[in-house]
Amino acid sequence: MSVSPLRIVFAGTPDFAATSLQALIQSPYKPIAAYCQPDRKAGRGRKLRIGPVKQLALDNGIDVYQPLNFKSQDSIDALLQLNPDVLIVVAYGLILPQAVLDIPRYGAINVHASLLPRWRGAAPIQRAMLAGDKQTGITTMQMDKGLDTGEMLLQRECPILPTDSGVLLHDRLASLGAETLLETLAAIAADELVAITQDDSLACYAKKIEVEEAALDWSLTAEELALRVRAYNPMPVAHCSYKGERYKIRRAEAIIGDSSNPIAQVCAVDKLGIDVQTGAGLLRIQHIQAPGKRGLEVSDYLNGNAAIVLGELFDFS
Repeated sequence: MSVSPLRIVFAGTPDFAATSLQALIQSPYKPIAAYCQPDRKAGRGRKLRIGPVKQLALDNGIDVYQPLNFKSQDSIDALLQLNPDVLIVVAYGLILPQAVLDIPRYGAINVHASLLPRWRGAAPIQRAMLAGDKQTGITTMQMDKGLDTGEMLLQRECPILPTDSGVLLHDRLASLGAETLLETLAAIAADELVAITQDDSLACYAKKIEVEEAALDWSLTAEELALRVRAYNPMPVAHCSYKGERYKIRRAEAIIGDSSNPIAQVCAVDKLGIDVQTGAGLLRIQHIQAPGKRGLEVSDYLNGNAAIVLGELFDFS
């Protein structure tokens, strides 16, 4: 396969995908078209908002297609008319039927944010953090009709640092994904890739993150809760209830504490943080957002009209 004139169509929607699209635009592999999900209403005014991939494509003179799905023959015919050599798929968010995967001459290549076969599915970054994994990475793979089951092309590892939040890890993986994609395309062009079949026995499923999961259950260990706070930052944001009001927690750490305290009791309130008894250990809340307020470091929160009182309990059932 030659680098030029390779006809590439890109499919992706959010920021994670836009990082790969930007890398392609700045490389010899600029796409001839970009697919992304239809514009969605967002914000208080519920106005239609253009997604990152669409905006980047428009800014760079790339034609944009936004089918609701690929169930109609018209949407499939539109892709056929583009006559792509390769379809690059990065966090597109739509299921591609076999009829679509069969269109590109060299198939569809997916950039997935895990070391497959671990964490197939919609939320590999958060699920890796929640599981306490010490490393994750990027896999480029040849797509098939299964859910992230295709043959692997390249893998690049990425450590999960103790200081990582979901957004920090997301951004590092987005950059690594773009780099790995370019490596993959160059290797394909040089006919140097050897596809590797996944071991299905090692697979686990990274199901979509639901908002309800972000509610902190004080009966869990402090380590488990700290992982949740990290993984759910920035979305959907870990939260807890105090005197019937919801507080958002964006940063916290697990520390050793006296296990004789009642679960959910506030054991310390000072500039270091708000320490709360869990099922095992203390969760030290370091960044908090009170209802109707902006998020603050706990030291700044305590300088105001802090409502959380030493010795009282967070709501717990």
